[in-house]
Amino acid sequence: MFYEQRMTVPDSPAALRAEYDEDLRAIVEQRGPDAVADRTDVDRETVDALLEGGSPDLTLVEAAQIQALEDGEPDPDEMVTIACEHLLLGMSTAVLDVDAIESEVALEMDAKEIQQKIERRAPMSLEEFVHVQYVIADGAP
Repeated sequence: MFYEQRMTVPDSPAALRAEYDEDLRAIVEQRGPDAVADRTDVDRETVDALLEGGSPDLTLVEAAQIQALEDGEPDPDEMVTIACEHLLLGMSTAVLDVDAIESEVALEMDAKEIQQKIERRAPMSLEEFVHVQYVIADGAP
């Protein structure tokens, strides 16, 4: 699950994203695409793309809404909070600041933007989260 603390990551951000897409896809398969679209802010087209094996554009909040459909999961807001707190904790463990993340992340994001997203002052896509999480976990001792 994306919100858990990662100490290791696969070989690439794409492989990490594929893990999370598979987790979300399993929930859609179990709950059904109509129920997922009805109970989240994710539109049916995006749910169908996920179900068909794609890696659609999702916000971190939307991913949390899908994950929250599983029994025993925290609510979406709590999940996003936990995920971002784990990024901050990982930065401390790996001794990384936002400038170091900016230099390593494979997306066009500056240090200020990364900081705003981690602190939840700006919305974050699941793709952005994956890339930041990858850099942090990959840099951990």
